[in-house]
Amino acid sequence: MNIYETRRLLDEYLLFHYGEDHEVLPWEQGPKAALGFAVRTVSELADFSRKVDSALDLGCAVGRSSFELARSAKSVIGIDYSHSFIDAAKALISDDLNYQRMDEAQAMTALIARVPAECPRDHVQFEQGDAMSLRADLGRYDLVHAANLLCRLSDPLLLIERLPDLVKSGGQLLLTTPCTWLEEFTPRDHWPKGSTREWLRSILSEHFELKLEKDLPFLIREHARKYQWSVAYGTRWIRR
Repeated sequence: MNIYETRRLLDEYLLFHYGEDHEVLPWEQGPKAALGFAVRTVSELADFSRKVDSALDLGCAVGRSSFELARSAKSVIGIDYSHSFIDAAKALISDDLNYQRMDEAQAMTALIARVPAECPRDHVQFEQGDAMSLRADLGRYDLVHAANLLCRLSDPLLLIERLPDLVKSGGQLLLTTPCTWLEEFTPRDHWPKGSTREWLRSILSEHFELKLEKDLPFLIREHARKYQWSVAYGTRWIRR
């Protein structure tokens, strides 16, 4: 079974995207700078001094970044390959969503995912789709956001080669990746030959100008005493 369709991973991502800081990380000595990643990929990478009326969120998971983009954009489309993630994101457009946090063994805590009131939920729509085979009529956007998606695709070049057609001239492309290339997701011959940073620069620079590079730590809770702490490589590109 696809791990991204399991209830456990859905709950894990709802906590990752919507959990309060204390719900995710109760430990005082923990890496608090890594919290709120789905918000920070927007707030720390986007330049909102530029026009952002329309936005596309690829690999949106359960939608927190899409809702964050709606603070500025009048129209946001979030796309993810996981049916369960998209079903959850759609549900959050109209209501809060109950989920379970794994604590230890069979011990669970009931939590509620809520979209902040400041995020206009009616500006957002979600659809299931494949980032490597996006529908032809998707259009162009002032901002395209793809967080931690590239190294989960079997052929990331299929998305990268489509990106120039998705971003309007002068528009923004926001990418993050932890550069975690694993054969269970991406065949080795589709990995970068060297660093992911140089690989992206070599491919994207024909159509985009690199404006910002930033390290973005993030934290995924598995249970009360086990976490994944990673650092994503974040970039902002401007379409030429």
